Amino acid sequence: MRMGHAWLYVLFLFSSVIRGFAQDQLSVSPSWLSPGASVTLICEVEHPPAGTRFFWYKAVYDPSTRSYSYELLPGSSDGTDENFYIVHGLTSTAGYVCKAGNGKPKYRDPSFVWSADPRPAASLSVNPDRVQHFKSDFVSVSCEGNSPEWRVLRLTETGQLSACSTWGTMTGSTCTFKINLSVSRVYWCESGSGEFSNAVNITVHDSLLNNTILVSPVHPVTEGDPVTLSCRDKKQNLLSNVFFYHNNKLINNGSRGELKISAVSKSDEGFYKCQHSREESLQSWMSVRVTVPSPASSSFPVMLIVGPVVGVVLFILIILLLTWWRYSQSRNSWCIRSEGSSQSSSTNQGLNQRESQVYNSLLHGDTSEYETIQSDSNNRRPGNPEDDHVYINMNNRKHRIH
Repeated sequence: MRMGHAWLYVLFLFSSVIRGFAQDQLSVSPSWLSPGASVTLICEVEHPPAGTRFFWYKAVYDPSTRSYSYELLPGSSDGTDENFYIVHGLTSTAGYVCKAGNGKPKYRDPSFVWSADPRPAASLSVNPDRVQHFKSDFVSVSCEGNSPEWRVLRLTETGQLSACSTWGTMTGSTCTFKINLSVSRVYWCESGSGEFSNAVNITVHDSLLNNTILVSPVHPVTEGDPVTLSCRDKKQNLLSNVFFYHNNKLINNGSRGELKISAVSKSDEGFYKCQHSREESLQSWMSVRVTVPSPASSSFPVMLIVGPVVGVVLFILIILLLTWWRYSQSRNSWCIRSEGSSQSSSTNQGLNQRESQVYNSLLHGDTSEYETIQSDSNNRRPGNPEDDHVYINMNNRKHRIH
């Protein structure tokens, strides 16, 4: 009897190991991500044998079977030695599973990485547009995007997936439901083409225990935008004399029950709650999205600096070129004038000497010099005005001598 119990115990342990090995679970870190962040997937397996390889898959919704199919992640076709896998640059909600050993994973609910940032292709909106709601409130979750078929999902308390058809009414792309339990859940949309929307965490209050909620934006707010948080009761009346807390630190005492941030920054991100008459709301996370400037906008401030500098340099170069050109022109003109002046001086000097010789010859009665000049003058008129002057002087002097 004892031997039988021993074998049963050994069989139980063996089956536990096999069950633990077969039911490998995947955990993700972080579970809520900022767009473009890296996420670490960890495959949790009890007592894996030496040399076990790990395979990693991404969940893709198949509308024909209303279930997931699984695609191997890059670099995972032969498995990995390590029991972790890093996904880089993740921008949207996604589901993952892991498998230790050979073979594809059987159907199971994937572990999700949640993105609160809405995408243009698939996004989710909530009406009323706030994170916190009261028990028994009616809430609508709508899917938006280019898809003919949508389904709204949420996680149960046990971590299982549940579609809108089991707890609400799906009309077109909108799921309307009544909150029956004071349980916070994550909601998201999946399209017929396998797209995942952003996810929202709807927080539920029991009005019998707490009549105060914080009204905060469902989606991330953009850095630089104005944001208003308010504290309200079940009838949505704005409460006064309210204390606001950021990450459990008192930051404001609003007489009108509102906390206004004129230009939100990344430092404003975190958990917020409000307190009124000793009633305290639950905490809600406000995410701040930092916009990345485009290359054109980022280069604009640089051009504001570089543009004027280039203009000044060009202006200086133009001034220097003009100065050099004027200097060259003036230098050439000076050289021409100098050369002309020297030639004119030598000519005048020669003429003066010639004129003196003729005059002296005439005084002594020698007319040969004059006749030589006169015969040359009759044959050729001087082209130089100064030669004309000499010619006229010679004639005048001749008349005076005779």
